[in-house]
Amino acid sequence: MKPVRLNIGCASRLLPNYINIDLDSLDEIRKRYPNITVPEDGEFMVGDVLSLDFEDSSVDEVRADSLLEHLSFLEEPRFFKEASRVLKSGGVLRFSVPDFEDTIRKWLAAEDDWKDFFRNDDAAIASKHWFGNYSYSTDNRWGYLMASIFGPQNGVGQFHKNAYTEDKIKAICKKLGFAEPIIERFLWKEDRDLMLKVKVTKL
Repeated sequence: MKPVRLNIGCASRLLPNYINIDLDSLDEIRKRYPNITVPEDGEFMVGDVLSLDFEDSSVDEVRADSLLEHLSFLEEPRFFKEASRVLKSGGVLRFSVPDFEDTIRKWLAAEDDWKDFFRNDDAAIASKHWFGNYSYSTDNRWGYLMASIFGPQNGVGQFHKNAYTEDKIKAICKKLGFAEPIIERFLWKEDRDLMLKVKVTKL
C-alpha cells in the first residue's frame, strides 16, 4: 500500500508523492506564486492544518516546512496534537523553523542603524528594500533581521507569531511522547536565516 504522506501548509512548496494541503485553493496559490511548479505525481487538497481530514493513526508522514512560526500560541499545541493524532505508530513528523536563538544573537550583535520605514510595493521587493538597506544582510538590526523575527509581512499569513529553539523542540517531542528528535541546521534560500530541520518518530 502506498504510504500516506502529508505536506501541510504547503503554499508554493508542493511536493511530489505527497498530499499537499493548504487553506488556499490551488488557483489562489498559483495567483500568488505564478512561477510555481505543480508536480504531476503529487496530490493537492484544501484543508485546515489544525483539523486534518484523516482518521486516527492513518498517516505515515506529516511534513510542515516554514509553517509553525506562523502559528499563534494557542494554535501551536493544536498543530502538534493533530499531527500526533493522525500519525501511525512509527510515523514521522518533519518540520523546519527559524533558529530563533541564532536570529536573536545576530540581532544583538548587529548595528542599531534605522534607515527607512518598511515598504512592500513591487519595486521595493525587487530591490530588496528591507527598511532602506537594499540587501539580505544581517549587519543592521533594522533590516532583513526584522523579517527573520516578525515575518516578511507582505500579506496575510506572512507574520511570525511563534519561536523555536533546539531545547524547546526537544521538550515538545518529549511532552508528546515522541522519540528523541533528529535536528539539523540549514540556511533558508541557501544564504539567509539559519533554520532548524526536525525529524521525529511517533512511538
